[in-house]
Amino acid sequence: MTSVSLETDGESDSNNGTPLITPLTLHIGAEISGVDLSRPMTPALCQSINDAMVKWKVIFFRNQNLDHTAHVAMARQFGQPTIGHAVFGHEDGYPEIYSIAKNRTANSHREERLATPWVGWHTDITAAVNPPLAAILRGVTVPPFGGDTMWTNLAVAYDALSAPIKQLVDGLRCIHAFAPPAGAKTVDAYDNSVKRRTLKTEHPMVTVHPETGERLLFLSPSFVKSIIGVSPRESQRLLEMLWEHLVRPEFTVRFKWNAGDIAMWDNRSTAHLPPNDIFDSNFDRQLYRITLVGDVPRGIDGEPSKPLEGDPILSVEEELAHR
Repeated sequence: MTSVSLETDGESDSNNGTPLITPLTLHIGAEISGVDLSRPMTPALCQSINDAMVKWKVIFFRNQNLDHTAHVAMARQFGQPTIGHAVFGHEDGYPEIYSIAKNRTANSHREERLATPWVGWHTDITAAVNPPLAAILRGVTVPPFGGDTMWTNLAVAYDALSAPIKQLVDGLRCIHAFAPPAGAKTVDAYDNSVKRRTLKTEHPMVTVHPETGERLLFLSPSFVKSIIGVSPRESQRLLEMLWEHLVRPEFTVRFKWNAGDIAMWDNRSTAHLPPNDIFDSNFDRQLYRITLVGDVPRGIDGEPSKPLEGDPILSVEEELAHR
């Protein structure tokens, strides 16, 4: 594989060597080496890492072995952390951190989901009017095999649509919300969490990336419930066609975790798929995630998303102050 140095505007970083970026696929994913995320970084290095994330959509750092404190400190160099999860809570003593455990509440409807190529794929918390800007996920307990995570590039997915379909989706808007799969049994822990903080938003189907100007097919399968202004039948068939397109293999990257690894992704331009195969094994799997406060998306007409229920996701300090 070909590696290139990260651009740092000539500013040296005594805590790190020469960072290298190695792309993993044509359209998405790159591994960055030569960076120690446990130590403070210069603004130039942080900007270069952000630029790599924006370009490659998801970037990976091997063998970092951060603890909770170092994870939070690292994340704060790239933005304002949110509360661990706006709906499902946070890690005790570390309100910025959300536990991605094998059997967490968010997975409670897993067995009742309709098996489709896009089931489980999502962009984080698009039910909110301002979904997180980025996410930083840390591997701690990782199975010896299985448990991989996948990401897809929403910009490439949009670009690959035919011209007539682009013309159609450019003007559509969708309802995003937390809700269990159709026909799923009530699960108290899930339902109680959702009721404590109801989130429902109208987002453009096509958004514009605020840093690159790319058009993005902003269609989180786990959160989008319907298309506004069309019949239920039209909505479902059109969404299924677009979701199937969204997760085409050539738009994706698959990451094999090791304990100590970090994945950092642009939540504005990606969707990702947590693994289902771990439920077929007795292996444990424990990761921890921090998300950064995001802005309100805008469509190609400049119109912003509209909150229908619930408040924006604030910084962790602001969230805690309002409780």
